[in-house]
Amino acid sequence: MPGTGASSPHDVIGALVAYLVGVLVVLVGVLASIALHEVGHMVPARRFGVRVSHYFVGFGPTVWSRTRGETEYGIKAIPLGGYVRLVGMYPTAAAMGDPQPRTAFGRIAAQARDLSAEEIRPGEDHRAFYRLSAPRKVVVMLGGPVMNLVIAVVLLGVVMVGFGSPVASTTLASVSQCVLPASAAASASCGTSDPLAPGAAAGLQPGDRITSYDGHEITSWEQLSGLIRTTGAREVQVVLERAGRQVTTTVSPVVAARPVYAADGSQQVAADGTKVTQSVGFLGVSPGTVIERQSLAQVPVITGTAVWQTMKAVATLPARVVDIAKAAVGSEPRDSTGFVGPVGIGRFAGEIASDQAPGYGFGERVASLLSLIASLNIALFVFNLIPLLPLDGGHVLGAVWEGARRQVARVRGLPRPGPFDTARLVPLAYGVFVLLAGLGGLLIYADIVHPITLG
Repeated sequence: MPGTGASSPHDVIGALVAYLVGVLVVLVGVLASIALHEVGHMVPARRFGVRVSHYFVGFGPTVWSRTRGETEYGIKAIPLGGYVRLVGMYPTAAAMGDPQPRTAFGRIAAQARDLSAEEIRPGEDHRAFYRLSAPRKVVVMLGGPVMNLVIAVVLLGVVMVGFGSPVASTTLASVSQCVLPASAAASASCGTSDPLAPGAAAGLQPGDRITSYDGHEITSWEQLSGLIRTTGAREVQVVLERAGRQVTTTVSPVVAARPVYAADGSQQVAADGTKVTQSVGFLGVSPGTVIERQSLAQVPVITGTAVWQTMKAVATLPARVVDIAKAAVGSEPRDSTGFVGPVGIGRFAGEIASDQAPGYGFGERVASLLSLIASLNIALFVFNLIPLLPLDGGHVLGAVWEGARRQVARVRGLPRPGPFDTARLVPLAYGVFVLLAGLGGLLIYADIVHPITLG
């Protein structure tokens, strides 16, 4: 029936197809990012003479493979990662002085050395990864994460310069009807005892575009917001555009306690856990958003901010894992800004592609999907730099330690130390792998039973 808001079967099928297309686009984007990550390792390794025996995208059973030259290229069934096998990743037992394993961990390290040595062809020990200098090892291991960062920069550049990004406009999206205390919940509504907000009292309406405030020509929301906050409790003149007409009115802001926000948009909290506020001029209006193309100069700024925010999130990973577990097995709310797994990422992609909100067209959906893939690449960049095996950062740390030992020996006139025995860290790598697998399983479960949605 007209006016009921019911969707036709055609609309439902269209939304489902769009949802699946969004999931497929992000899946292809992630697989391409993984493939390029491994290229970032493979190219410098080959350039330095290391033999690369395998290049695969995915894990598990092999779906397709082909050998070209001395490398086998292929795709595996589980699209959750990829790898390149660099021959001689661990120093041979002979290179380490034939250490005799005395503990279970030592036997695991010895087995890793033996398996690594088996891949080295006779007469090609000089092509083993462990034979590289420390700086070259760092270059090879950083090649993958840096490739992810480059992908993110390119995608964000396409989005910001080609499509644009949402910015606050001088057109009002909403006008508050009352002045609520700073401690009020986001869902709080106005009561009969709450004072009328100055904007509503002056007759401001959603859709009004503010062109002048207190004699200042308004060119941005940031400028207008700053003027309102510093006005104080005095009457000022406002000129606005409404339905093509210029309207002049006066407003009298009130001085109210408002939250203080950090540069990343989060609300500042004092040491005792209370929200930080300050007394500023308050009008009770909020801006709409417009899509504006940005300059190339903004791309590294936005990328740097995203990297920093991701680093801070990863630094709090242990505490966040506890919160995710509580939300997954209990009734506690899930943090909407927290980590998600493959299922959650797929859900985001589907919601973006199938969203039919007014003003959210094909271009906006494409830009959002590209931004999602860019954010995943930033996450891969940051996560792989964690200095633990089997992550790239663990190999980088080993190479840096090896180089530092050699530099100290050179300065002190001592014999050149041999390569750092990364095989001794293999037991730790197994433990980290188990933890990562457990985290992945927890995220998948939480995304199914207690998902985060884009709203």
